[in-house]
Amino acid sequence: MSKDYGPCGGKTTGQSKLCTFFENLGWKVYRVPETANVLLSGGIKFSDLSEDQVDTFQENLLKSMLHIENTYFELGKSCDQNCLIICDRGAMDAAAYIPSHKWDRIMKNNGLNVIDLRDNRYDQIIHMVSAACGAEDFYTTEDHASRSEDVALAKNLDVKASTSWIGHPYFDVIDNSSDFENKIRRMIAAVCQKLGIKTDDSLAKNAKKRKWLVKYLPDDQLFPSFQDFEVTHYYLQTYTKNMQSRLRKRGQKGHWNYTHTIRKPKVQDQVVEIKIQLSHRSYSSLLLLKDEKHYPIYKTRRCFIHNNQYFQLDIYRKPCHKRCKGLILLETHSVLEDQELLDRLPKFLDIEAEVTGNAAYSMFNLSLVEDWEKSKIFCH
Repeated sequence: MSKDYGPCGGKTTGQSKLCTFFENLGWKVYRVPETANVLLSGGIKFSDLSEDQVDTFQENLLKSMLHIENTYFELGKSCDQNCLIICDRGAMDAAAYIPSHKWDRIMKNNGLNVIDLRDNRYDQIIHMVSAACGAEDFYTTEDHASRSEDVALAKNLDVKASTSWIGHPYFDVIDNSSDFENKIRRMIAAVCQKLGIKTDDSLAKNAKKRKWLVKYLPDDQLFPSFQDFEVTHYYLQTYTKNMQSRLRKRGQKGHWNYTHTIRKPKVQDQVVEIKIQLSHRSYSSLLLLKDEKHYPIYKTRRCFIHNNQYFQLDIYRKPCHKRCKGLILLETHSVLEDQELLDRLPKFLDIEAEVTGNAAYSMFNLSLVEDWEKSKIFCH
């Protein structure tokens, strides 16, 4: 996983508590240091460098980061116990500090692409929103010798840092809507949820996915910075009707990420979901097991941050069942109470109704070949 932070977002405390939490569970935890901090603490000052020197340094910084991370990743692969690797920063954080045309050049020069760096390299991204955004009284740079941002600059860097990760399939934004201790608890709970680890009452257990029906897609110019992905889902055959299994192919510009999701029967009234990243070869093999009782689902997924809330807008595409024509669904995960969350919904979207928990908007049911009134496998 990668932990992406706005300035003064809770990095030091968050990593320490996350590390302790998992070590107490018997996990081995590795913490990858912040490469930029290591290099800048060695006497490098950007004000002393020419533009060409800055460009070369940024490219070498990225390559150094990837090399250091790979060292830890190899250790993790050989670990004989459950292992969590926490990256202080991730590769895409560098994009927040580099003009887009220079970033594209670095990608090309080193044979890199955004899908691999952003979506495939890390299992989860946690963005801890800077105290400069909503908790200004607590913003300080005193504990970071290589940081000197004022509040305005910190807000700007926070937006850039979070924007660079928009589109990652498992991106959690931890804002300042609670006090600091609960902010840390929410962060740990988000990691536990991704790993399928049951948490106790001390963590935020009431986070859930919320879903709304949107009437139409507005003009692109009304959206904040966003990333669009082409997504295809296939449901697979299972040995019991109480289990769901599906494949997802998700990508941009010919670069793809593949995931296998297995939804098991409820345990103690909780749905158990397992998500596994796949190679293209494994994806192709599993695709042979596709369930002909389901249509493939094709959609464009638009990811964006609005009011410090991470949203995904699913725009269903043809070919599809007539029930999916023109369908647009907005999703987010949140612990916020109803009115507080409603206040954060994008005003530029014409929302028709909340459909959280409505079986008519379950992707499993939407993909059924049979009409619902005739189907014996409609999931209520």
